[in-house]
Amino acid sequence: MKIHHLQLGPLRANCYIIETAPGRCIAVDIGGDSRLFLEFLKMKKLRLSKILLTHGHFDHMGGVEAVRKATGAEVYIHELDAHMLGSASASLAADMAFMTFDPVTDWTSVCGDCFINDGDYTFKVLHTPGHSRGSVCYICEDVIFSGDTLFCCSVGRTDFPDSSSSDMTYSLNILANLVGDYKVYPGHNESTTLDYERSSNPYLKQFRGTNDER
Repeated sequence: MKIHHLQLGPLRANCYIIETAPGRCIAVDIGGDSRLFLEFLKMKKLRLSKILLTHGHFDHMGGVEAVRKATGAEVYIHELDAHMLGSASASLAADMAFMTFDPVTDWTSVCGDCFINDGDYTFKVLHTPGHSRGSVCYICEDVIFSGDTLFCCSVGRTDFPDSSSSDMTYSLNILANLVGDYKVYPGHNESTTLDYERSSNPYLKQFRGTNDER
């Protein structure tokens, strides 16, 4: 799997571009800088087919509408965060005086745990609430795109209106007990591995040793 990495938008959130077939790709989160994103696609001669959103906060979807209009890509988001795509307040953009909010006008809502196919790859949508009610991780082969659920040695904030620390604990338990190791590409900061987080992340400490089959 060939994965490209950009940091976009005012908070430099991670955007991942995954080549799913020759000349074809999907993107996970586009937090802003749509012109830069589109220039990257042009440089790499890639056609964007889908945009997968890990959640609905502005720093992960701020560039989506401009890219969607330019490429015709389908946008996917969990149904519990879908309302954020059209709301500056719900997406937290209204809290940032420097932000110009560009609402997304067309998307597909997913619910529960499901699968999205593109090219030669299948992405499992794993519902991991906590940072927001509709936060998800996308799992493809040995890779997890974890959004703002799991970071290197940390986790996403749970002090926003749509957040829940108890939900985050539930979601971290799910991730900690996945069988096998995974490369983890989070919404902010550097990449990591699930085994490293199991052993070093203080927020996963409570789950260590809970699944002997790992």
